[in-house]
Amino acid sequence: MKNPPPRLRYLPLGGLGEIGINMWALEWENKILVVDAGLMFPQEDMPGIDLVLPDISYLLQPKKEVLGIFLTHGHEDHIGGLPYALKKINVPVYGTRLTLGLVKPKLKEHRFLREADLREVRVGDSVQLGPFRAETIAVCHSIPDAVALAIDTPVGKVVYTSDFKLDPAPPDGLPTDMARFRQLGDEGVLLLLSDSTNAERPGRSGSERDLHAPLEKIFTEAPGRIVVANFASNIHRIQHLVRLAGEFGRRVAVVGRSLQTNFKTSRELGFLKVPDGLTVPLEEIDKVPPSKLLLLTAGSQGEPMSALARFAAGRHPFVNALKGDWVVISARPIPGNERSVQRTVNNLYRHGARVFYSEVGNVHVTGHAQRDELREMLDAVRPRNFIPVHGEYRQLFLHSEIARQAGIEEGNIIVVEDGETVELDSAGMKRGEKIATGLVYVDGLGVGDVEQVVLRDRRHLAEDGILVVTLTLDRDAGRGFVQADGRCASRRDPEHRTPRGYARRHRPPERGHTRRGLQDRLASDQAPPYGDPGHHRDMKLPPLALVAPSLCPRCDQPAMIINRADESRCAHCGLQLHQCGSCRGIAGPFDRYCGFCGHEMVQGDARPLWWRLWFLAALVPLAAGLIYGIAQAQGHAR
Repeated sequence: MKNPPPRLRYLPLGGLGEIGINMWALEWENKILVVDAGLMFPQEDMPGIDLVLPDISYLLQPKKEVLGIFLTHGHEDHIGGLPYALKKINVPVYGTRLTLGLVKPKLKEHRFLREADLREVRVGDSVQLGPFRAETIAVCHSIPDAVALAIDTPVGKVVYTSDFKLDPAPPDGLPTDMARFRQLGDEGVLLLLSDSTNAERPGRSGSERDLHAPLEKIFTEAPGRIVVANFASNIHRIQHLVRLAGEFGRRVAVVGRSLQTNFKTSRELGFLKVPDGLTVPLEEIDKVPPSKLLLLTAGSQGEPMSALARFAAGRHPFVNALKGDWVVISARPIPGNERSVQRTVNNLYRHGARVFYSEVGNVHVTGHAQRDELREMLDAVRPRNFIPVHGEYRQLFLHSEIARQAGIEEGNIIVVEDGETVELDSAGMKRGEKIATGLVYVDGLGVGDVEQVVLRDRRHLAEDGILVVTLTLDRDAGRGFVQADGRCASRRDPEHRTPRGYARRHRPPERGHTRRGLQDRLASDQAPPYGDPGHHRDMKLPPLALVAPSLCPRCDQPAMIINRADESRCAHCGLQLHQCGSCRGIAGPFDRYCGFCGHEMVQGDARPLWWRLWFLAALVPLAAGLIYGIAQAQGHAR
């Protein structure tokens, strides 16, 4: 039987169905080209998680050959997951000068820079990778050196816009190369993959230059410090603010590790122009008058440990919010981060700061194309097939509607999410089999150790809290138990039952109760009732957390044990005490079993009885010999 002809496979690994973790691949006869390797910052329903990565387990299959990873620009949602990916598949990485410059500190932090194979490309270059040939095309975004890709495959050309906008006059003077996109459309494009982030927003995105007037007004009127928070990799915005600081005579201090790293890298590579003497170290900002200071900070999404969040909460080690500060949050909240951003804004207002953000001021321009620009890209490329990328499902769907309005046939548009592959040939495309994808959580040093069940438990603890009860139990009466009606149990209550008394009365022939067994018996209907027998069956008992008693049975004082040779005594009254070798519970001198866990008691030094008797027996002849020697010496003396 003749084998079917091979088909090109589009593999969405991340970024389709959520904002961030952008990563996808093309596969031809088990040879794979990967594009981007981003991450996503945790949302509010991910307690304890530091970062979120795409699942790349499909790329690790034995028969798959990954040819390389192509990075389109230096934003975290496109390069942040690269160090984690390279530790599993160390393949060549291609990117522009600034993109690789921002990658290197991340690899250095992960101690993987020497092992990484980084290969720089320029706008307009083409790279041959197996059956694929990738060409870079200039696009305008909120970071310099961003590119789109035109990938030649055995069945046709695939165009990937990456993140883009159509700004006719961008700050760096390099607009999106629409002439090249139209030329590609004339040549014929099999598939277009286009950014859907702003598919909900009508009109056009606007220019970075539109921010000049409102920012200039803030610099003119601010009586004290100006604090501006934006994305750490928004180099165009940072350059704009640095230029304004120079015009108004303000020194610039950079707050936040990620922003400091990007500021330094962009400056060294020539993408950020900063006059000498304009910056001031964070440790020396107290020497600068508030009216002459501009603070650039990261944390525009309200991340709990970001510089802005700590600044707003008064927890930053160097700089905190003060009355009279003017704070500009020059970013729009990513879906899911709205509450975190609002919490940060509230904290800033509490400290007396004046806050400018997207809802109350024109202080942000998006770096993503809006509906009119998305339609213009579709009209320029004129693809046979279209797949919207980058966004949640509603954004992908709305982008697909724009494609229908642009004249692309219904059957040639597919909306997919992570793991839903698409197969293409020269005749068309169809849905393929689903591959294993998902979210990989980074928790501290652990990567992929946290699963959904752990997050569920963490959410329950965060929402419902945790109750820890520490009971100090009296020796026999178990003082500290509360009856179901809220009354405190009496020391002489005959119906009151304690774990200690229960263990003594129901001791097994040999070892006594274990902690688990005691918990089970106490929680069962057969266990002796706590307090009023009529109420205990209506109580819903949580799992017990038993705590060893720590009061001296004689004086009721905390039993600070003093070890003297082979005995233990109470530091208050001197009563000889036993200490359980299992749970370290304390008991009196005549208790053989621990009333807490049921184990046989041993004294404070945990030596068995036979050892003590042997030691005493060995001392008897020594003492007798010593007495006999003394007596003999006295006789000779006479």
